[in-house]
Amino acid sequence: MQELDNIFQILTGPGSQAMSQVGLGGLLALMALSLASSFFIAWLYRFFYASRATGSEAHRAFPLLGISITAIFIAIQFSLPLSLGLLGALSIVRFRTPIKEPEEIGFIMLVIAAALACATFKLAFLGLLLGVATGALAIQRLATRLMSGTSGGGLVVVAVPPSEGESVSREIADLLGERLAEGRLESLSRSEESTVISYTFRELPASTLLAVQAEVQARSTGSTVSIFFNRAAAV
Repeated sequence: MQELDNIFQILTGPGSQAMSQVGLGGLLALMALSLASSFFIAWLYRFFYASRATGSEAHRAFPLLGISITAIFIAIQFSLPLSLGLLGALSIVRFRTPIKEPEEIGFIMLVIAAALACATFKLAFLGLLLGVATGALAIQRLATRLMSGTSGGGLVVVAVPPSEGESVSREIADLLGERLAEGRLESLSRSEESTVISYTFRELPASTLLAVQAEVQARSTGSTVSIFFNRAAAV
């Protein structure tokens, strides 16, 4: 019964506890809570960013990362010599695994913050942290959907075959300059196979881009039109 009381005080109390007061059951409860938090953060990662195939799937390391950080800080917070020795040991460790997505850094920091909250018995702060993080991700997704009607910018590349003539190439170049918002000619190259015209654009709805594509192909049926979006537009 005393062990259950200690665990309840850990899960509900705002202050730090002494190691003798925590006990084995309390330590197991903290580790289990840290593991559950890590699994929840991994679920957030998969739910909000699984559609991006460019990530390194860092969420697979979240469970072990969370419980290991919790265990380390539980061990060192009650022993000053151990904490100093561990600080010296960790100062020579370097991780060179590349982070492919900037969002992964945020999720890793969230796992670390949750693990530290468990290790320092700040469980009310842990709940607040996870709630705010979930709300922020939900708001970000909603804002992205609201702005999905416009592209953040990109590049239109038109390849005109030589059979169409030089006058058609000039007409298409003028058309792109008129239709593309804040458009700018990036390159103009000519070879035996085709004349390639590249124009950049900013903040255009998809309907306008489709209309530009249709107008170009109406003036030159043999031309190919390719539209590339900036990274920000691929969310």
